[in-house]
Amino acid sequence: MATPAVKFSFWGSMGDLGRLVMRSGASHLRLRIVAALGLVFVGKFAGVWAPVVLGDAINGLSRADATIKALSPAFVLGAVAYAGLMFFSAAIPFVRDAIFTRVSQATMAKAAVETFSHALALSMDFHQSKQMGALSRIIDRGSRSTDFLIRSVVFNIGPTAVELVMAMMVLAHRLGLRFAFATLVTIVVYTVVTFRITDWRLGHRRRWAEADSKVAGLSVDALINYETVKTFGAEARVVGDYSRAMDDYVDVAVQANSSLNLLNASQSLILNIGLAIMTVMAGAAVARHELTVGDITMAVLLLRGLYQPLGMLGFNYREIRQAFIDMEQMVQLRAVTPDIVDGAQAQDLPPASVRGASLAFDKVGFQHDARSVGLRNVSFEIPPGTTTALVGPSGSGKTTAVRLAMRLIDPKEGRVLLDGFDLKAVKQAALRQAVALVPQDVALFNDSLYANIAFARPGAGTDEVRAAAEAAELGPFIDSLPNGMSTMVGERGLKLSGGERQRVGIARALLANPRVLILDEATSALDGPTEAAIQETLRRVKAGRTTLVIAHRLSTIVDAEQILVLRRGKIVERGTHAELLAKTGEYAALWRRQTREV
Repeated sequence: MATPAVKFSFWGSMGDLGRLVMRSGASHLRLRIVAALGLVFVGKFAGVWAPVVLGDAINGLSRADATIKALSPAFVLGAVAYAGLMFFSAAIPFVRDAIFTRVSQATMAKAAVETFSHALALSMDFHQSKQMGALSRIIDRGSRSTDFLIRSVVFNIGPTAVELVMAMMVLAHRLGLRFAFATLVTIVVYTVVTFRITDWRLGHRRRWAEADSKVAGLSVDALINYETVKTFGAEARVVGDYSRAMDDYVDVAVQANSSLNLLNASQSLILNIGLAIMTVMAGAAVARHELTVGDITMAVLLLRGLYQPLGMLGFNYREIRQAFIDMEQMVQLRAVTPDIVDGAQAQDLPPASVRGASLAFDKVGFQHDARSVGLRNVSFEIPPGTTTALVGPSGSGKTTAVRLAMRLIDPKEGRVLLDGFDLKAVKQAALRQAVALVPQDVALFNDSLYANIAFARPGAGTDEVRAAAEAAELGPFIDSLPNGMSTMVGERGLKLSGGERQRVGIARALLANPRVLILDEATSALDGPTEAAIQETLRRVKAGRTTLVIAHRLSTIVDAEQILVLRRGKIVERGTHAELLAKTGEYAALWRRQTREV
């Protein structure tokens, strides 16, 4: 899936974030929100008021009788009050986090779960067209962005703006408008310069990210294809490519770090120039007896309190903008409408009969977006308990028929019926329990053999799982393993051979005990003796269920009650093995070609 273009909307994004927070499901949600926001603003007020208290205490000390050498109780009380207010202001964020962390983490989890669930509900075409890893990154970054935005925008940038307004009011009231104006100008210049340099740095950051992705991609690709690298003796060439990529990474990393140093130096220069101007102005006012030493102390402490959160403005600006983009991408992903959904009147299937289910295609047509051939006016019926095989060249529509039978896609024309019910009128959960697929390339989870087989029916007992494994001729293989059924199969089952993976897939399908069993070249990766054993097993398990077989080796379907020959999306021949041989058509020609090869 190509990453969607994101049009930034601050208030729209904040609205999405607010709605997500409100449905996070955190305990005492509203109370936690009110308490956290209240604590933040009380803490900011304490941080602004503390310098005023100390300034007043110093002014009182300077007005005291010069003959009294001891500190006045009022000054001591003011100093203690200042320290207490500053401690209160510094401790508030920790208390706020203790109260609100459950909400932010619940929001992040809710965003991840909802987006992950939505992604699984999207169509087969969507997942086949996505970029490798892009979907996972959108879910991960989008969910994590919610926590960062809550902490940065709601509890940092917003309260800092309120703190700035309160500080301006104090400066204007206690020192005069010119001091408030000078502070405002300093902060405006600081903000503009920070945003401009940060925007300029985005080019360096983008090149750094691209270089980092290239390095990571080269290493992961080489490690995944380790066997190919070793086979062709390409270690030196691969390491050379990796080394050159690392050299490029070093160059762009130095540029990114240099631009960061420029940003930090510019920020420090502006803030200290502003502080110097304020100090000179305050000193001149003291010399004219317009202000006191306590007023200067108050002004300096106020400015330092304002400058502290501003020091992270450049980082926060860049990260907040990226977080909004990440969240917008997540929202856009969730706006993609699933092609396959349960209708308002969808129902469960009736109880299964002992003979299996009937499966019928009624004038079915389907057109792929990326190709001209799908299925055209295809009609056939598989009676309960019988086997129908689909044969034909690649691209003839066999896989499309399988996906339609499992309702991974919907027909553009006609209907697919299971026990007389249109699949569009059946709940997807009920359909998935009624139909099982053994694909040609079985993909396994990076888990144990037991977990992969039991995935088809999590409530199955250990004996049932073992029986399914035995039926798929996996028993001797499992007994030969030191850890038995607890053996880990590796990423996508790559620790197993192709034949072993297919047998696990067969065991998984048998454990599901479906009404309709679909075999898509389910024994193509097996050796001759094992294939014969599996074929005998499949003949036994076909009893009581309907079977749809996709076959390239015609010797595996000679006992099928019905064989359909597809070409360019149409059924060109149908009948039993003997009937099709007697017609001397495409099936007979394919049979003669395969038997000559044997």
